[in-house]
Amino acid sequence: MSAVSAADTVSASRAEPNPWLIAIVVTLAAFMEVLDTTIVNVALPHIAGTMSASTDESTWTLTSYLVANGIVLTISGFLTRLLGRKRYFLICIAMFTVCSFLCGIATSLPQIIIFRLMQGFFGGGLQPNQQSIILDTFPPAKRSQAFAVTALATVVAPVLGPTLGGLITDNYSWRWIFLINIPVGLLTFLGVMALVREPAAAPGARRKVSTDYVGLGLIVLGLGAFQIMLDKGENADWLNSPFICWMAALAAIGIGGAICWLLVAKEPIVNLRALADRNFAVGCTMIVAMAVILYSSAVLLPQLSEQQLGYTATWAGLLLSPGAIALIGLIIVVGRILPLVQARFVIAFGFVFLGAAFLYSRNLVPDIDFGTLVKMRVFQTMGLGFLFVPISSIAYLTLPRQLNGDAAALFTMFRNVAGSIGISLSSALLTTRAQVHMAYAGSHLTPYSQPYLDTLAATQRAIEATGVPAATAQQSALGQIYQQLIDQSQLLAYMDVFSICALLAFCAAPLALLLSPVKLSGGGAAAH
Repeated sequence: MSAVSAADTVSASRAEPNPWLIAIVVTLAAFMEVLDTTIVNVALPHIAGTMSASTDESTWTLTSYLVANGIVLTISGFLTRLLGRKRYFLICIAMFTVCSFLCGIATSLPQIIIFRLMQGFFGGGLQPNQQSIILDTFPPAKRSQAFAVTALATVVAPVLGPTLGGLITDNYSWRWIFLINIPVGLLTFLGVMALVREPAAAPGARRKVSTDYVGLGLIVLGLGAFQIMLDKGENADWLNSPFICWMAALAAIGIGGAICWLLVAKEPIVNLRALADRNFAVGCTMIVAMAVILYSSAVLLPQLSEQQLGYTATWAGLLLSPGAIALIGLIIVVGRILPLVQARFVIAFGFVFLGAAFLYSRNLVPDIDFGTLVKMRVFQTMGLGFLFVPISSIAYLTLPRQLNGDAAALFTMFRNVAGSIGISLSSALLTTRAQVHMAYAGSHLTPYSQPYLDTLAATQRAIEATGVPAATAQQSALGQIYQQLIDQSQLLAYMDVFSICALLAFCAAPLALLLSPVKLSGGGAAAH
């Protein structure tokens, strides 16, 4: 009898899939989805041209995706309980792939907006399920190594998105930014089908799942209105627009009502009690700070290079690539450090390093070269390399296993919404600070300012030396000085936003000391 039992044990162990294969396959699905949140940005003008729409109208292809994605992220734990995790994950992969194909062949703007809405709806289940599967596949002692693989999707994909999008759009067609998902989706679907197992139900767990319609309605209202407000606020002049004011009010009602309801409901659609765990609550706070900085910085440098320095979309994307390569290497190094140093100290150092990197990034000049911009981005991503893996690992360290699904949904939702906030805030701050600097500098461009008069006269003489008549030269000189004013104001605005990112990073560093004093290693996670 014992021989048979031993044989069964050996057979079962052989049949058990390699956990690292599972981590790679589920991360590939999340990578595909995260990539789609940033790869579309550089293609919006091309989509608008093909669809005979304005650039503002084409941004709804991004807004519709973010709205659906943000809502489903929050309720993915409920959908997992309702459908079963593996089944729900496979549905999301399959339909995300189908919707990618539909986006690639769309012939009108309403079509692509609807297909992007559907793509965001099914894509919203990929990241939380990926994290939940990794949490159940790996014991706490090995999660830091597994989350190093996850970081490829969460941190590297947003960086590579603009690069890949620029290369594809400039050299082929914007449609291929969607169509390349088809082979990846098919491969991932087959991999998940073969490798991932449905988790065993907890003893005494009920099979019937009730639907919290009140909680669902409030989440849809709150997060949907909030994402629309963030995405459209800059173009609509924020609270000076009645539409944005309505979205802000609906967001406040929906999110505030959802929090109150979910705390008192007997069977809430998402269990907020996971936030009662100190490590998880602090981890969520720090991942919000990291995501705000990550997504805003992924927009700032390409925008600077394209709008101020005249780079193409391809070169603006290539500006970020060395940082992505450095990030991958540093994640491996951090994995070696975590068994030796308490995770909270690594996280604190990461935020301090990130703050210092953004202070260094303030060294902007009008004729800054490509190499210096690359160096700035590499330093920024090196700071991020010290953050994602330890934050993700320690956030789930003391959570009960039955809360993993809801916790993964909340953690991912916080990260993605924070990313949207980072993009919107950085754009708004750039505009506001540029106007402030223009107003200040413009006040000195008067006939009573001798430096201004000297500069105007020198510029006019230089233009006249080329054979231009005096009257025309004076107008050209005024135009050149005004353009310099705009360029300098924009450059100073970028420096201000980099300073704010640095301040946010420095403020987040002390929060790491609230985490448990543990070292994360492949051999164990022991408290000190």
